[in-house]
Amino acid sequence: MGLSLLITGSSGFVGKNLQDYLSRNSNYYEIENYNRFIPNNGKIKNDAVIHLAGKAHDLKKVSNPQDYYEANFELTKQLYNDFLLSDAKIFIFISTVKAVADEIKGILREDEIPNPKTHYGISKHLAEKYILSHEIPNGKRVYILRPCMINGPENKGNLNLLYQLVSRDLPWPLGAFENQRSFLSIENLCFVIKELLENASVPSGVYQVADDETLSTNELIQLLGKSLKKNTKIWNTNVSFVKFLASVGDKIHLPLNTERLQKLTENYVVSNDKIVKVLGKPLPIKIREGLLKTFESFRK
Repeated sequence: MGLSLLITGSSGFVGKNLQDYLSRNSNYYEIENYNRFIPNNGKIKNDAVIHLAGKAHDLKKVSNPQDYYEANFELTKQLYNDFLLSDAKIFIFISTVKAVADEIKGILREDEIPNPKTHYGISKHLAEKYILSHEIPNGKRVYILRPCMINGPENKGNLNLLYQLVSRDLPWPLGAFENQRSFLSIENLCFVIKELLENASVPSGVYQVADDETLSTNELIQLLGKSLKKNTKIWNTNVSFVKFLASVGDKIHLPLNTERLQKLTENYVVSNDKIVKVLGKPLPIKIREGLLKTFESFRK
C-alpha cells in the first residue's frame, strides 16, 4: 500500500505539476485532492499533508487585504491544528521567500530575520510563526518550504509578459541595469517535495528552494531570444532617464512606474545550500533548462 497524501490547492499551478510529477516518478502514492476545503470535518486520515492552497501575490493590487490572511494564515492554522491531532506523519507547508523580505542585499538565507512588507508576505510569515510556535510531536516531521519565483509549463506570470515583448521584436530598454535573480524550476520544487516525503532522515525545519544558479534580467531576455530563435534587442538607456520616466509613470499611470521598474531590475538572490546539503543530492534541473521548458510551453 502506498503513502496516502492530502494535497490542498491541487487545482493550482504547483498542485497540478506536483501530481503529474509524482505519478510519473513513482507508483507509491495515493493522492486525495482538495482545492481549499478541509476534509472530514478536520479529521485527517492521510499519511502526509502537502499544503499548497493559499492566495498568491496580486500584482494588480485589487485584492482585499483580509483575503490574504484568511487564505494564507487562517486556513494554514486550521489545517496544522488538524494535523497535530491526527495520525499523519508529515506536514509540508509551501510558504514563500516573500515571507522574509521583499528586498534583499546580498544573498538571502534561512537565518535572515523576517521583515515582510506586503499583505501576501505578512500573511505567509504569520502562518510560518504559528507552525514554528508548536513543539513537533515525536514521530512527526514538519517542513516549511520557501520557494522563490517558480517557473514551469503553463505558468502565467511576469515571464509570460517578457516573452510577449521579445516575441513581438520589441527592444528591452533596461539593459543598463545590472542585477541577478534566483528562479525555481517547478521540477526542482517537485523533486524536493518527493525527497522530503521519502527520506525520513531529513530534519524538520525551514528550507529555501531555488535553482543552483542565478540569471540577470538581460540574460533572461537573451534566453528568451534563443527560445524564439530571434535576435534580441537590448537598449542601454540611461539609468537616470529611465528612473525619471518611472517617477512620471507613478503620477500619470504609465505602464512603467517605480514599483514595476524595481521588480524588473532588482537583485534577489536566494541560497539553496541548506536544502541541497540535507538531501545529499543535486537538484536535477539547471536554471536555463527549466526556463527553456517554460518558454516552450508559451508557444502551445
